[in-house]
Amino acid sequence: MIPMFLRVDDLVVRFGGSGALARAAVDHVSLGLAEGDIGVLLGPSGCGKTTLLRSIAGLEHPQGGRIELGGDTVVDAAQGVHRAPERRRIGMVFQDFALFPHLTVAQNVGFGLPELGRAERRQRVGELLDLVGLAAMAERWPHQLSGGQQQRVALARALAPRPRLLLLDEPFSSLDVDLRERLAHEIRAILKQTRTTALFVTHDQLEAFALGDHIGVMRHGRLEQWASPYALYHEPATRFVAEFVGHGVFMPARVDTDGAGRAELRTPMGRWPLPDGLPPAWGVGPCDLLLRADDIVHDDASAVQAVIERKAFRGSEFLYTLRLDSGEAVLAHVPSHHDHHIGERIGIRLELDHIVTFARQPAA
Repeated sequence: MIPMFLRVDDLVVRFGGSGALARAAVDHVSLGLAEGDIGVLLGPSGCGKTTLLRSIAGLEHPQGGRIELGGDTVVDAAQGVHRAPERRRIGMVFQDFALFPHLTVAQNVGFGLPELGRAERRQRVGELLDLVGLAAMAERWPHQLSGGQQQRVALARALAPRPRLLLLDEPFSSLDVDLRERLAHEIRAILKQTRTTALFVTHDQLEAFALGDHIGVMRHGRLEQWASPYALYHEPATRFVAEFVGHGVFMPARVDTDGAGRAELRTPMGRWPLPDGLPPAWGVGPCDLLLRADDIVHDDASAVQAVIERKAFRGSEFLYTLRLDSGEAVLAHVPSHHDHHIGERIGIRLELDHIVTFARQPAA
């Protein structure tokens, strides 16, 4: 088993008084990161992800649980342990960059290195500016840089003291969409090159998938799932994760057993055997089948037909919203040279590599 460099166990942070009046912003959350790994906390506004990040940084006082960093206990609520933020050796990057406007790029990066001599500090600043690709801009002022360049300066400044852990709170939220995803890939490469353990907060799924080795989806203070991006997308642990991550819809279906006792999934698009012939953990009966857009394949030879209700051009592909004759809606990614018209009928078929079902919820 890989040892965890960052370990959060059963953490609780409450606001708004004590007892019944208190609200749990972080509600018994546990997660771990190995050294050099990048984690991402993803979720809607108010779900508790920033409060969790601030608790790890030492800026909030948890009422329950433990936090360990590099084998050191920095929080143990039961024992009254709360190590001060400045003693945790944690770097932070915020969404507003927080660069000093009266200092040059080089001076900003070197600001957190007062203990180093002039020559050593100059060498360390040069290393960091080379790393983030801004060596030629060392003497410029922050206002002379683009948003992406300012963000790389903020990253270099946070990395300069060699923190044990780097925390980043919505670091790309003020940038335009195209720059955000590109910068996310660049910063991931920098963090991997320096073997920096990092934890990001974002509400943007593209950022999360571009950055994270592990992604946690939070809701109402709870961590619904902590997993790899692949597992989060293809094997969501809860209905909320399934709905929140990626494009998908729920199709009414049913899990039954055939004459030989093998479990199978019955859908409006046909029957599908379940892995190993076993029913899901929730049992048999009516269910909702999660269908991602890549589970539906355009196939003119298929007997199953659907009407195109909406289409969104994505460059190399269209995202079609389709309506089956049985009334259910599904999504499909279709290569963009298959440019069908709204209202046109096309053939489709299921291609399920991962079968994700949830017991049918009663109507509200």
